[in-house]
Amino acid sequence: MILPTIPTPDELLDKGFRRAKKAANLARTTKIPRYKKAKVLEETRVKTACQVIRDRIQMILDRTPNIEELPEFYQDYIDVAVGVDDMKQALGGLNWSIGIITQLEKDYASRIRRSPPEKASALRSQAYGRIASVVNKIEKDLDFLDFAKANLRNMPTVDFDATTVVIAGFPNVGKSTLLRQITSAEPEVANYPFTTKGIQIGHLKRRWKSIQIIDTPGLLDRPILDMNDIELKAMVALEHLANVILFIFDASETCGYPLESQFNLYEEVKRIFKTPVICLFNKMDLADNVKYLEKYISKVEQPMMVSASQGMGVPEIIERLEEFGDGKEKIRPKS
Repeated sequence: MILPTIPTPDELLDKGFRRAKKAANLARTTKIPRYKKAKVLEETRVKTACQVIRDRIQMILDRTPNIEELPEFYQDYIDVAVGVDDMKQALGGLNWSIGIITQLEKDYASRIRRSPPEKASALRSQAYGRIASVVNKIEKDLDFLDFAKANLRNMPTVDFDATTVVIAGFPNVGKSTLLRQITSAEPEVANYPFTTKGIQIGHLKRRWKSIQIIDTPGLLDRPILDMNDIELKAMVALEHLANVILFIFDASETCGYPLESQFNLYEEVKRIFKTPVICLFNKMDLADNVKYLEKYISKVEQPMMVSASQGMGVPEIIERLEEFGDGKEKIRPKS
């Protein structure tokens, strides 16, 4: 989500008052009865200043997407990155200022028209003071939106029409290697508030089908019960996206985690996500205790034995992924 440039209160006021001065100078060149001139010029300055400032604030509101209309994934993303409630409060502050500035424009334009010419300048100065007070009151809101713009700049672009695959597993089991093998390209790396390293998104086109593969290092690699609130929100967010989960076991245990621990994580992922899971036993070229390994292979449905670093089993993985539906429709693979 790309937010518009957020001005400071001083920038807003400077732009409004400079434009107002130019409008008044332009009005001087028109034919205005002498007894009305002072009042017309000051009214022009007040109305122009209000309109310019109000329009600039309204542009921020218009260019900021309605959070409630965004897909649930992005709502969760924004909530973790900057806070949805804080975002709504800041936008509400800007909306409030528009209403007040509109009222000030009407009130002071009317007062200047009804006043003696010699009082028009004082009323305009008074109006400027009131306008500046309103704009300064939304300084915290503008600061927050500028903060939000910076933090949401690298929000990952998710294709909601593609079949989405989420890779899960402990660290060093071969998740990134597999992602690169499947997509045959360097994946897009995007900052992600749920993780410290950022997510990687790879894309694959097969038989007119778009497949989007998401690797989240540091997220789905420890027991759910040990995760903090932010990580749990990430689990919920990814559940909005995933059509299928690729759970990777390190068959060789060279990742540093025993298969028992890996299987426990697999069980928790299955319990939390209501999503089909494909189990891959990776690094089969390094596995040497076949009897010990078979104990865990026999516990999962339709396991696949692969070696991502060697490219072994990659075509078969892609064929399995093609069996899943697109977009939000989550279906079980064909039997």
